[in-house]
Amino acid sequence: MPTAKTIRDSRIQIAQLMQPEHANNQGNVHGGWIMKLVDEAGALACMRHAQRRVVTVAIDSMEFHQPIHVGDLVILTAEVTYAGRTSMEAEVKVIAENPISGQRTHTNTAYLVYVAIDENGQPTPVPPLVPENEEDERRMEAARQRQAYRLSQRKRT
Repeated sequence: MPTAKTIRDSRIQIAQLMQPEHANNQGNVHGGWIMKLVDEAGALACMRHAQRRVVTVAIDSMEFHQPIHVGDLVILTAEVTYAGRTSMEAEVKVIAENPISGQRTHTNTAYLVYVAIDENGQPTPVPPLVPENEEDERRMEAARQRQAYRLSQRKRT
């Protein structure tokens, strides 16, 4: 069994300046571009946790609460909040920052599920996730509940 790891062990942060080529017809950053960045950040956090390649299995709903503008610095913070036998949930928070004023806006949080794969593309075990404090315990419990819900929905279909 792989050695247990903490949420903090998987944490990654990506920052990217939004350019005109990222804009949609409204002049804001295209939601699909943000979704791509969210998936990359989540995958990197899970690869860091599992020390294996991962594949995306599910993306929970992704709601955009605020627009992201061309010229904003998009900062994505991702970390593993659930680890099963071969699957992991990554929480990805998206912040838009005006690099001139420094004003930051939380635009969305997304939860994604990945499976670690071996050299043959087959699911492979991942390290257990251990809490460091009460906040980690709370977040891990919420993630367990989300995973149980996902599995129950899968059985229904």
